[in-house]
Amino acid sequence: MGPANRRGPDVTAYRIKQIDTVYEGWRKILKMTVQMPDGRTMTREVLNSGDAAAVLPYDLERRKVILVRQFRAPVMHIEGHPDFLEAVAGLLDGDEPEICARRETMEEAGIRVDRLEPVGHFWSAPGITTERLHLFLAPYTEADRVGEGGGLAHEHEDIEVLEVSFEELAGLMASNTIADMKTMILVQALQMKHPQVFGRL
Repeated sequence: MGPANRRGPDVTAYRIKQIDTVYEGWRKILKMTVQMPDGRTMTREVLNSGDAAAVLPYDLERRKVILVRQFRAPVMHIEGHPDFLEAVAGLLDGDEPEICARRETMEEAGIRVDRLEPVGHFWSAPGITTERLHLFLAPYTEADRVGEGGGLAHEHEDIEVLEVSFEELAGLMASNTIADMKTMILVQALQMKHPQVFGRL
């Protein structure tokens, strides 16, 4: 019997009995009281983040992608360096994922994208946060670079926009310089969609 077929606890018997807000700032931290199948209760602290969208713009003709580099406090706390290389991303803030994807691509990277290619939506860290990521590939051309990007000053964003060749991208992946999971998924989705291009590296 494979792992997926092994009988475990009846997950349908879990019930959230109470939700309390223990902290509210830029994000909320919730304390959830959960009733287990045997009647006992447990508590879980959950970061209530909401859904987000992430986009990897790519130019097949010039064989380039757009990435951004920005400050990430958790990365600095654990690894000691202040910057992080990743795909364009942002919270939906009540918008549809496609609207958010286009907005963030313009705000962060200065890229106008018309066509979005959905990759899927994924839980970023289901043990700790409510965040689900809606992932998109987005073809662009040099003419679509219509803004400077860099993010929003009032949100304390200080974003460096990088146009990276497919060859550089392969090296960043191989060296684990790209250590962000959403970006890894998007790059792999691009490789699967256009294997003939990546096959020439």
